[in-house]
Amino acid sequence: MRDEISDFVEYWTQRSGLPNSRFIRWLGISQSKFYDWRKRYGMANEHNAKTPRDFWLEPWEKQAILDFQKRNPHEGYRRLAFMMIDQGVVAVSPATVWRTLHEAGRLRRQSSGPSAKGKGFHQPSKPHHHWHTDVSYLNIRGTFYYLCSVLDGYSRAIVHWEIRESMTEHDVQIILQRAHEKHPDAKPRLISDCSAFSGTGVWFRGMKASEGRPCPGTASYTHLTLPTIYSV
Repeated sequence: MRDEISDFVEYWTQRSGLPNSRFIRWLGISQSKFYDWRKRYGMANEHNAKTPRDFWLEPWEKQAILDFQKRNPHEGYRRLAFMMIDQGVVAVSPATVWRTLHEAGRLRRQSSGPSAKGKGFHQPSKPHHHWHTDVSYLNIRGTFYYLCSVLDGYSRAIVHWEIRESMTEHDVQIILQRAHEKHPDAKPRLISDCSAFSGTGVWFRGMKASEGRPCPGTASYTHLTLPTIYSV
């Protein structure tokens, strides 16, 4: 129909000498549509529908792939493709097998639990649920000392603090023991970015130690303000 209209307008334009715009107007179509038809003269009318291709799978081929996969449920789509070629079922590529199984919902999905990635830090829900620990330096009359504090993550209260001349693993055990003696029923999770605390928490009646980045408001951030608040 489209090519016939183009031939009709071209034929009578040459015979009558009238401009083709008049014939287009008489036919009741717009000039843009007519010239678009002329550009696509002789071409297949695809529009919004897909034109069938020679390499498209026939319905029986798709069904053969699904039936073969049902008989071999534990094989992957790549192995299925070559097995079907060897057995003379259908000759298709692994990508075609994957697409056919995917459209039919046959591909297995690995079951995994919900990921905790990107959900942020879980704040404590009660006092003495998290204890944040950190070590900072204090310059007292030219001599450096170690300030260690244990801060409750829920109330932001300082559970215990000490200033010591050294900060070894043994010193950390003493500090944590004294903090625990103030709250003997507490079984907190120890959070610190200091390696001296990494192996000590498990020794104190169910405490669980973990290294990580300190959160705002914890002991590490509290220590940053000490030199500016107190003049020692």
